[in-house]
Amino acid sequence: MKVRLGGGIERSYKNPQEWLQLVKQLGYSAVLFPVDSNASDSVIQDYLSVIRENDLIVGEVGVWRNCLAPDDAKRKDAMDYAKAQLALAEEVHANCCVNIIGSRGDVWDGFSAENYDPAIYDLAVDSIREIIDAVKPVRSCYSIEPMPWMVPDSPQQYLQLIKDVDRKGFGVHLDYVNMINCPRRYVQSTAFIRECFELLGPYIKSIHGKDVFMEQSYTTLIHEVQPGAGTLDYPKILRMVEALGPDTAFFIEHLPDYETYLQVAGFIRAQAKAAGVVVK
Repeated sequence: MKVRLGGGIERSYKNPQEWLQLVKQLGYSAVLFPVDSNASDSVIQDYLSVIRENDLIVGEVGVWRNCLAPDDAKRKDAMDYAKAQLALAEEVHANCCVNIIGSRGDVWDGFSAENYDPAIYDLAVDSIREIIDAVKPVRSCYSIEPMPWMVPDSPQQYLQLIKDVDRKGFGVHLDYVNMINCPRRYVQSTAFIRECFELLGPYIKSIHGKDVFMEQSYTTLIHEVQPGAGTLDYPKILRMVEALGPDTAFFIEHLPDYETYLQVAGFIRAQAKAAGVVVK
């Protein structure tokens, strides 16, 4: 089996052929869909044709809007956009449509005491159901990226969320780094990541590959860093990814420029080779 590597680009492009050239230079076989649901049907189909002709898969269609926003108008806009993005994911056969669960704080992806309120959890479950029920996806699914300070922040909590949402169209987007939010998980990172894969494996559709570094100071401060600049064991992680089967997308993200994406993609391939894992 082969791992499908993808990630950001951080270079501009004007059309599908320019986009494809960048994808090939980076060596990606999984891609983030390059336009959103506001694009015209013809533009969407042009990109989809290039994807299919070049043996690429769409690993993610992103939402990145706050479906738990305290402001009702902003929440409605986010919900409408999430439904449109899930419909796009279904159209292009994406592995998943991904969002965070949302925040009740001033920052759309930030921490808030209300994020852990049982009533807000119920609202989140109802919101996810509403998005899925509006589209009824068959080829794709809606998924939630874990975050350090909102639901789900553990694999066990993600399993509970899957049970509570109770929809076939709900899957897992795994970001293990976002759940390394305490010293115990940091120093026991390989065991924790293995637990994520063991518990969530049957539901995982897409994965974010990052790294972490914790300062030796008071109090706890854990930094997200690029793969190779932290402490995670990438040969072992990539074996876990491979075991999920073909077409599970592994995305590198949050890098500053094209050159860094090129460098980190090379690092991932080297780590995969060391682990005996083939990257498509």
